Amino acid sequence: METKEKDYNRKKVIQYAKKWSYDRNPKYYNYDNIGGDCTNFISQCIFAGSGVMNYTITTGWYYRNANDKSASWTGVEYLYKFLINNKGAGPQGMEANEKEIEIGDIAQLSFDGNTFAHSLVIVKKEGNDLNGIYIATHTFNAYERKISSYQFEKIRFIHINKVLTY
Repeated sequence: METKEKDYNRKKVIQYAKKWSYDRNPKYYNYDNIGGDCTNFISQCIFAGSGVMNYTITTGWYYRNANDKSASWTGVEYLYKFLINNKGAGPQGMEANEKEIEIGDIAQLSFDGNTFAHSLVIVKKEGNDLNGIYIATHTFNAYERKISSYQFEKIRFIHINKVLTY
């Protein structure tokens, strides 16, 4: 099967984030009470912009229901590994710095300096430093919150550079 490249629709990512930042889309399980809903929400945002899931059992990125989803759909580290390493269908990304990211890209925070534990989506960018980056997220619901308002030890950004479809 031949793959085709398609655009990552950053506008749809922002529209989705704005609509669901303070609410929960009933199509998806709410993980707030079992570890947090942030990466689930970020995956929903990425899916809104990509429209393609990857159903590869161990290394894919997909959601059918609460009991049939990939680890990368809801897990911070797993989402990072999927986006950075994906060579198949779905979104593909690369690590970037605050100057290189665009709206619709992903940020992940480490509060202890060892483990990345929170995923966020960039919804607004003014300038090239952390003070001009605004995010949306779940668990601690936010829309257009300055990323610099968080207390964290480390931050990493993932730039979604393409989407492959079959």
